[in-house]
Amino acid sequence: MDLVRTPLEEEHRGLGAKMGAFAGWAMPIEYQGTLAEHRAVREAVGIFDLTHLGKVDVAGAGALGWLQTVLTNDLSKVGVGQAQYNLVLNESGGIIDDLIAYRVTEDRWLVVPNAANAAKVLAVLQEEERQDVVVTHRPDLTTIAVQGPRALELVAGMFPEVRELAYMECREVSYRDVLVLLARSGYTGEPGVELFAPEGIAPALWREVLARGETHGIVPCGLGARDTLRLEMGYPLHGNDISEERTPLEAALSWSVALDKGPFRGREALLRQKEEGIPSRLWALRMRDRLIPRAHYPVFADGEQVGETTSGTFSPTLRVGIAMAYLSPRERFSVGSTVEVEVRGRRGEAEIVKPPFVASSPKT
Repeated sequence: MDLVRTPLEEEHRGLGAKMGAFAGWAMPIEYQGTLAEHRAVREAVGIFDLTHLGKVDVAGAGALGWLQTVLTNDLSKVGVGQAQYNLVLNESGGIIDDLIAYRVTEDRWLVVPNAANAAKVLAVLQEEERQDVVVTHRPDLTTIAVQGPRALELVAGMFPEVRELAYMECREVSYRDVLVLLARSGYTGEPGVELFAPEGIAPALWREVLARGETHGIVPCGLGARDTLRLEMGYPLHGNDISEERTPLEAALSWSVALDKGPFRGREALLRQKEEGIPSRLWALRMRDRLIPRAHYPVFADGEQVGETTSGTFSPTLRVGIAMAYLSPRERFSVGSTVEVEVRGRRGEAEIVKPPFVASSPKT
């Protein structure tokens, strides 16, 4: 199967990127190394190509009403120029995907799902024809993320409007006479923006951000650093920490579910699970020794297996192993509890902690 190519591939190869397959795309995995790129985002600023993410326009007078029946959060609380974290569920309450919905205008939203689930989310959004809603796949849009404590200062030199935006707000701005959606969002835990730009101007935009960023210490970053950054913040990754077999109640994402807003996909299943009891829960684990957990390592308590890790890595900031894991029964564990993670036949002690694992720079 041929991989989808980002319009920025020549830029990446010119910068020496190590390219690799990710969710059907050929994407930069790293440039100078994941640890160096991770550190640059925590200390200065990094730039990412995230064009593999899905992009779907939902427009029309009925857009809000339709999205309310598809997504879990209460979008009536989202004003024009704001964004909100959301989930798409199946009828059993399992998580098809997690995504961000941006309200660009009164009647137009940009929905951005994960690359691996973009087709599923698009199918859900298109499953019922409505005269007052138009759902449009937007493969013409690239996504460039600029993240780190110096990101906003850098971007303000190109788009002064960013100074007027709070975290999870967005605005259309002009670049070379073309509209670009400028959003104060990201997946790293650091201040920054995500730029949704038509592919025709994307290479010029990428090059200008890099050039202006030289005095700010900018570093091009691959998906390897994005993964370690998100895990230090305890952000879930679909396919690892969340899936169609797990509900938001199990995944500690009930804050993104508005059970009282009215009907939406999977709502009845969540109400039943809430009534019957939640069998397991996703927890954050910090190792107390030098063992480095990865996904699918068994977790033990008092000699019996109580779950397994879903994501795990060496934290470049903390210099210890960190992981996420589903543990059951849910009532048995709390922040401060200790468990053991088996890493290649050796068991190491880990403490359940409240994410994020590391403090990030203020986003406002």
